[in-house]
Amino acid sequence: MRETTSHTPPRRPPFGAGLLLGLGLGGFVDGIVLHQILQWHHMGSSAGVPVDTVAGLQTNTLLDGLFHAATWVLVLSGLIALWHAVRRGARLSSRALIGSGLAGFGLFNLVEGLVNHHILGLHHVNETVPPDQWLWWDLGFLASGVLLLVLGYLVSRTGPA
Repeated sequence: MRETTSHTPPRRPPFGAGLLLGLGLGGFVDGIVLHQILQWHHMGSSAGVPVDTVAGLQTNTLLDGLFHAATWVLVLSGLIALWHAVRRGARLSSRALIGSGLAGFGLFNLVEGLVNHHILGLHHVNETVPPDQWLWWDLGFLASGVLLLVLGYLVSRTGPA
């Protein structure tokens, strides 16, 4: 008599959780490094909100804070998704988590760059340089998004480690 066993293959690593974490952490890097440390721009600095008046800085600081709150929600959502995936038996993989995080960071750069820099014109990556150079910084930001997205995809697909 043959013994039967019920074997379910391990679930795939939680790519969506890593993507959310990457989106949120990418937003934190943008906000902390570009907005606060380098002070290259604020959320509304090219949309008519001045950066050289107290009232303008108060408004820009509020907008930057709302941006950080949104990125915090993305990170929290990623952590919750990761927690649920682990509880459901998802297989954890360093490559998958790092790769999906890099892809999320790249996706953040692409979406934020296209929407805020090009479509809405709320701000540009580096507003401390002459305005005729802003486009080059914005295009470089988009290129970094594509590079991170592709790198993240490749890392997440290179094996089970």
